[in-house]
Amino acid sequence: MQIRRIILVGLMIVLAFALSATGCIPVKPSQDNFKMPTVTLSQVEVASYWGWWYYSSQVEPTKGKADNRGAPLVLAFVFEITNPNEYPVVLDDFRFTVAFEDFDLNTVNAYESMWIPAGKTNELRVPAVFDARTSMMSLGVTGGFKLKEKNVSIFDQLESWWTGISAFSFPVYVKEGAAQFGADGVSAVVAFSGKFPE
Repeated sequence: MQIRRIILVGLMIVLAFALSATGCIPVKPSQDNFKMPTVTLSQVEVASYWGWWYYSSQVEPTKGKADNRGAPLVLAFVFEITNPNEYPVVLDDFRFTVAFEDFDLNTVNAYESMWIPAGKTNELRVPAVFDARTSMMSLGVTGGFKLKEKNVSIFDQLESWWTGISAFSFPVYVKEGAAQFGADGVSAVVAFSGKFPE
């Protein structure tokens, strides 16, 4: 009876060692073993485009209220998010600023949670909506001096972006990006940036 017990305990030890060596026993997340996930801008796509136009509140519309309005533009930013950990992590919060050339135009947020499996890469598509009126106001506040140095009017700059976006004739930047990741009580914020086209 004693020999059976010794053999059984020995087999259990060997089995536990074999399972842990082959990865069958999951690794528990901790601050010591957490590796920062990476966020890479893969591409930018024109999701919706209505051309370039702008009309002021002086123009009488066929229907509705007269106001300052401009052409909308919807871009989709595609990111590759890689989890180098031996356990899944969750992406909880995702935000970044979009700049056309050197001019910040929009800050984008994505609040949906996404689990990234251990050692895998997920794709995240984040839409960003721009319109000529809001972009004009943003450009005037944040880029007025730069435009003056370039000797370019706000409308000329906006028109060149709206008409050149389909060919990406200018660089689109992702700046000041922050992605919040978590895994069983461990959390971290990863900074990221990117440029398209490269």
